[in-house]
Amino acid sequence: MCRLCRREVQKLYLKGDRCFSDKCAVERRAFPPGQHGQRRSKTSDYGLQLREKQKVRRMYGLAEGQFKLTYKRAARMHGVTGHNLLMLLELRLDNVAYRLGFAGSRAQARHWVRHGHITINGARVNIPSARVKPGDVVAVKDGSREIAQLKQSLEAVARRTVPGWLELEADKFRGTVKALPNREELTIPMQEQLIVELYSR
Repeated sequence: MCRLCRREVQKLYLKGDRCFSDKCAVERRAFPPGQHGQRRSKTSDYGLQLREKQKVRRMYGLAEGQFKLTYKRAARMHGVTGHNLLMLLELRLDNVAYRLGFAGSRAQARHWVRHGHITINGARVNIPSARVKPGDVVAVKDGSREIAQLKQSLEAVARRTVPGWLELEADKFRGTVKALPNREELTIPMQEQLIVELYSR
């Protein structure tokens, strides 16, 4: 996971608490991995587009096929394709669980969802790619609230800012989707236009 962050020379927050500590690989070695990592090379336009796509894909933990299908769906929607793409990625159940602080990383959130610990409007959902909509209540199943790792994640949620389109009730282990995510609320720098240009070739 740390090699993926180093390849993009940027924190993708794939390892949870480790990303906030002094052990973060990007802070210790801020260059791509491998014997040629420190080599200076000029990147082509295609290379820049590919790196941006890989960065976003790895950040959300999607396979190439999943990511391409999400892009195609975003392209069919009204509005700016790049913004639609990021909105669809943010509305995934595993991402919402991560944003609410139920997990230290998106990979851990995906684990909780697959094992049936997360519910939408009281119904257990075990599909990480399930999309939520405004008004949905995402919560931890009653029988899963004693899991030590889950409790620790909620205690550490102060390190991350819960976005404005979500409302967290930490004492009740639940959160509400208040609105669709806004592009301005995505704090990690992403150039979604480069992804659109890559798939438009």
